[in-house]
Amino acid sequence: MDFFVPKHSVVRAIWGKADTVLFIFAGAAAEFALNKAVDWLYFTGRLPADPMARLFSTVEYARQIVFAPQPAAERAIDTIAAIHAAVEAKRGAAIPDWAYRDVLFLLIDYSIRSFELLERPMSTAEKEEVFTVFARVGQRMGIPDLPPTYAQWLVVRQQHLASDLEHSRFTQDLYHQYRKHLGPVRYWLLLHAQRLVVPATVRDLLRLGNRSWLRPVVPVYRRTQHLSLSQWVKTALLPPAYKAKIQALDRDPVEFARSAGVHS
Repeated sequence: MDFFVPKHSVVRAIWGKADTVLFIFAGAAAEFALNKAVDWLYFTGRLPADPMARLFSTVEYARQIVFAPQPAAERAIDTIAAIHAAVEAKRGAAIPDWAYRDVLFLLIDYSIRSFELLERPMSTAEKEEVFTVFARVGQRMGIPDLPPTYAQWLVVRQQHLASDLEHSRFTQDLYHQYRKHLGPVRYWLLLHAQRLVVPATVRDLLRLGNRSWLRPVVPVYRRTQHLSLSQWVKTALLPPAYKAKIQALDRDPVEFARSAGVHS
């Protein structure tokens, strides 16, 4: 059986572990809040109503694609495209192409940043592999003007960070919603996780600062991932309602669905 992402791929290692996925989640939460096209997520009402659920749905779609057989992954990508097309039809306008690229780019960037933070430095070939997987997702969705190589993506990514982000009233409202839905302690943890994983441009726009009490903890965490401390850290970032979903991040979603008798 052909899979969208080969079983030996580093992309599966990144998206098959709750630790790295939660840092991707934290980074995405920061950058979503700054994107100039975030009003599209406000149009549906889902993001401000429950930002954690909205961001988790993005993570879950990405994991389904990463672990699915080729036909199932392509159906998932087509579903994402259809959902966005329906929103565009309802609003009577098109989501900007650059906004689609921004979301794709942040998934590439935070996949690499989170893995390197929690595991080890990645080789250029591994980074290229991450880029190639998500570029294929973008191509299937029909997103135009995607850079053809990882090296060119690095340049375009910096251009997007410089031109497509701003601190707006949506930013302020989203962070208010994050605090409301997470509570003060988990919100504080989110901010410290974001300081470690987001690019300098995002840190500066959000005025996050550089210091994080998590920084000296990370080397210890790498050595204790199999211990109960690691499990506590994973569940500490999100409310108890997400405990089962967080635990599921350590399992192959396709294999889990099969064992539960769910067919794609």
